[in-house]
Amino acid sequence: MPILPREQQQLPPTEPHLARRTAESFGVDARRYDQARPGYPDALVARIVAGSPGPDVLDVGCGTGIAARQFQAAGCTVLGVEPDARMADFARARGLEVEVAAFEAWRSADRTFDAVIAAQSWHWVDPVAGTAKAARLLRPGGRLAIFGHVYEPPIEVAEPFAAALRRAAPDSPLSSQPPRRPLDLYQAAYAKFGDKIRETEQFKEPEQWRFDWERSYTRDQWLELLPTTGGLTRLHPDQQTEILDAVGRAIDSLGGRFTMSYTTLAATAVRTGVS
Repeated sequence: MPILPREQQQLPPTEPHLARRTAESFGVDARRYDQARPGYPDALVARIVAGSPGPDVLDVGCGTGIAARQFQAAGCTVLGVEPDARMADFARARGLEVEVAAFEAWRSADRTFDAVIAAQSWHWVDPVAGTAKAARLLRPGGRLAIFGHVYEPPIEVAEPFAAALRRAAPDSPLSSQPPRRPLDLYQAAYAKFGDKIRETEQFKEPEQWRFDWERSYTRDQWLELLPTTGGLTRLHPDQQTEILDAVGRAIDSLGGRFTMSYTTLAATAVRTGVS
């Protein structure tokens, strides 16, 4: 029962920014996304704020405003850019100013910022055009901070999920991937973000940050989060149900809950003076 367009079935894994239908599919249930998705470590937010020259923040791919609200709570003024109008509407209802556009096409009207952040969204942005645009938008000394979570559930949960995904959605790009992917793969992706930042010659040497933490999930909490992930947002409800039932049974076998180890990675750099 294929559900993904041919362009996504054949999409190279190194070019997720070309999968626009998936990139703009997360607003299918913005409320669930906002409630289920985790926030970001306070230490990460504090480090970005402390390392920026002022409070003006641009949030690229802001979604429902999960990260933006944390920066607002830290004293920042945040403008969001979000391609999905449904996500933008939800974020606005929670007090965030949002302009609807893909970042590469967004018109800044000569506005500049002290920090440009991308929380769990930079892989949907063209890595060359996006980084060059961020450099133009930053004031001298401003900080670009690209960050996101690595969350691989325990193998007792990951394997039933992978098997169910292969059965329910064999044409999904994720169906051919292993149940769990090593942290090294994600670190390599963030190193590549750093390489693209370096190639602009508009930033000081990029840094790689890492924050490790844990969160406990009940069966219901994890099954609320799973449909908000890119592998499931575009599935038919029957396909989702088959996958969620399999994962739910796996969590039940663990006593109804599990603890997941998160790693939040960041690639970040400071804008040099205007050349």
